[in-house]
Amino acid sequence: MTTHRSPATSTGRPVRILRGTSAVLASFLAFLVLAIVLGAYFPAIPKAGVIGPVLGGQYPFHVALIALVAAVLAALAWRAGLVRWGRTVTVITTLCTLGALAIGGIQYRAAHDAGVDISLSQVFTGLAYPATKPDATKTYASPEGKPLQVDAYLPKKTPGKKTPAVVLAHAGGFHTFDKSDLRGTGRWLADHGVAVFAADYRLAGPGHPTWNKAPQDLVSALSWVQENADEYGVDSSRISLGGMSAGGTLAMNTAYRLHNGTITATDGATPEPPASVIGFYPGTDVTQMWKKDVAGTREAAQLFTGGTPQQYPDRYREVSPTSDIRPGLPRTLLVVGDRDRSVRPGTITEFGDALKKQGVDTEVKELPFAEHAFDDAYGSLTSQTSRQILLDFLSPGRH
Repeated sequence: MTTHRSPATSTGRPVRILRGTSAVLASFLAFLVLAIVLGAYFPAIPKAGVIGPVLGGQYPFHVALIALVAAVLAALAWRAGLVRWGRTVTVITTLCTLGALAIGGIQYRAAHDAGVDISLSQVFTGLAYPATKPDATKTYASPEGKPLQVDAYLPKKTPGKKTPAVVLAHAGGFHTFDKSDLRGTGRWLADHGVAVFAADYRLAGPGHPTWNKAPQDLVSALSWVQENADEYGVDSSRISLGGMSAGGTLAMNTAYRLHNGTITATDGATPEPPASVIGFYPGTDVTQMWKKDVAGTREAAQLFTGGTPQQYPDRYREVSPTSDIRPGLPRTLLVVGDRDRSVRPGTITEFGDALKKQGVDTEVKELPFAEHAFDDAYGSLTSQTSRQILLDFLSPGRH
């Protein structure tokens, strides 16, 4: 006996499958983008306030696209019969789309105001550091018999013209990462007329503090660049020292101490203080890094110094840039994200104000919807903006 299915029965299953699939995907994506967008706007929200500024701040347009897809899926489920649920999720994801686009719009305006030649293609494709290589890698010192190297990213040479340069120290909480993390910034600055020397330095580890070694390494790196300025077409009077995060802490501490005469080279001649100093989201007070203990700052401080502030107050004081604020320090650029948990924007502003009170030429730039290490996503608007700010600082009056 043959059984005939009614049209309603034959079409009901695909509709239910479509409705169920759309509902599940929309629910997952809606939860994800809601957490990101809410966290980006309200960093105090537990957990969401951690991922929101990172993902929402570096990838707002990607988040908007995901939210839009979720809105479409929710609308399909709504039309397929899940009316109340579909309507609710559609509204939520639509608002998330608008919220993410607003973040991107604010960052776009900040980039425009900073004079960035904005690349929207990079925003979508530059998700990580670019695959570029230095023009040269050289050993600048061999403390304890272990070679330390510097990657050189060089502009095209112009006969009779010398370029500014910057020695950069990488991030990593004093105990991890290396100079290759600076390859994107290095290549971009070189392509825009600034020579970059990305330096490795001795990293801390358990039972191996480097509070008195890493600054000496930057002294040696700066000295090496100054000594080899002619070979690389660099203007020896325009060599700066800077870094990111812990590298920024080291660079500022080393530069200020060179100016104040409280650090000298242990091998060879002590270099001239740098022409200027750069700190991208730097720790300004290592004691506060230990006390606040945000995202591993206490571990970093202890590995670097070999103990706690109670055990080694002199070490903590010596390696903190706040200890070296004096009149006459080199020009200083400080860049921080307004959502940075590890380096609170207020501490950078206060540090900048303290420098200004001493008559130090200081620029403080705060980037909107940007967390710590906001330049990890090479193509993000915050990364593009920070590179332009750095270039303008190193090459004033180039326009």
